[in-house]
Amino acid sequence: MLKKLILVLVLVIFSTGIFTGCNSSRQANNDGVVTITLSGWSNLLEKQLLQQVVEKFEALNPTIKVRYDAIADEYMDVLKTRLIGDTAADVFYLDALEAPAMISPGVLQPLNDYLKADFDLQDFAPNLLKAFVRDGVIYGLPKDVSTLALFYNKQAFAAANLTQPPSNWNELRRDAQKLTIDHNRDGKIEQYGLGISPELARQVFMMKAFGGELVDANNNAIFASTESLKGLQLVVDQYVKDKSAAQPSDVGTTSGGEIFGQGKAAMVIEGPWIISYLKETFPSLEYGVAEVPTIAGKKCTMAYTVAYVMNKKSQHKLAAWKLIAYLTGKEGMTAWTKTGLALPTRASVANKLSYDKNALYAPFVAGVNYATIWQAGEYLPLIVNNFNNQFVSAIIGEQSLESAMRKAQETANKEIKLLQ
Repeated sequence: MLKKLILVLVLVIFSTGIFTGCNSSRQANNDGVVTITLSGWSNLLEKQLLQQVVEKFEALNPTIKVRYDAIADEYMDVLKTRLIGDTAADVFYLDALEAPAMISPGVLQPLNDYLKADFDLQDFAPNLLKAFVRDGVIYGLPKDVSTLALFYNKQAFAAANLTQPPSNWNELRRDAQKLTIDHNRDGKIEQYGLGISPELARQVFMMKAFGGELVDANNNAIFASTESLKGLQLVVDQYVKDKSAAQPSDVGTTSGGEIFGQGKAAMVIEGPWIISYLKETFPSLEYGVAEVPTIAGKKCTMAYTVAYVMNKKSQHKLAAWKLIAYLTGKEGMTAWTKTGLALPTRASVANKLSYDKNALYAPFVAGVNYATIWQAGEYLPLIVNNFNNQFVSAIIGEQSLESAMRKAQETANKEIKLLQ
């Protein structure tokens, strides 16, 4: 209820224009130096890297100082509260998931008038840029992207006499059964074929492979369709019928990277963010990365992207734009994405960093052009909660998949109706 209340307040306040300006602490100093605030979320490594990139920006723009504000928990709730209280940053991260709901109330500054030819907008992957565009107006520029790919344990594959990763889902299901092993035959599986994450954010591409959609033209949930169920049933069958798949929590782990790194799952479908984790935590692990196996003859994966956006109430919009332009420009994006935590959204930067020639990263790069963007209308955050609760119930066999999805869809649409 709190999230819904915050969303409603944001819509009301910004549609009526109650507030007139940003926090007064962002005024120019007497020496002409302007201080602007950048808000985002980050772990320690990301924070350190971003600080380095920001320091380079400040060196190139000595009249602009940037205060980085890392919001540790409940990022969107904190951001919306600050927007309501007129204390939000000049520039902030915005996930594609949340973009539609933030664009509607007019809290974001349109960027079209700032864009010049030398910014090279055509360099961005079109589908990623589109996530932050409405009616031809650009509200954000994607700073990076992560797709999903198949990680496979080379030693486990060799032990199962598998010479290459599966290329389609039928092969994946077959291989997962071969890779599921009860070493001492005590009825307890030590190695599952596939580690799964049953969240909606990881399942949409499976639904779309059969023609399913999350929402209709009016942003109402329609994910319980026959088409969507075909994709979701693949996951349920591997977990319930084949018993060749496991959630991280089933085996005492907390993430896809951990269940894979510990050898408790021979395959996982994960993002590039686990590569550095595996290198640091499981340095002896021998693994490969391949594109997600095709489903119903179609290439498919997910893409998660985040943009830098400008607060429409910023008192220093030119300085804010200069920061956005640098961070999403070729130089800033190269510095930000060179570690591989996430991939560039500019083709020229991806080529410069040779990610397409790196065996571990090439499958992620290949997926950018055909990926399903993690975005679906203004109410997707609300839909997620209802889907996840019921899908897990189906995964563990408490109810049929069809029953679970219909319950989730009906509840989601009742809640959506209250906000329309």
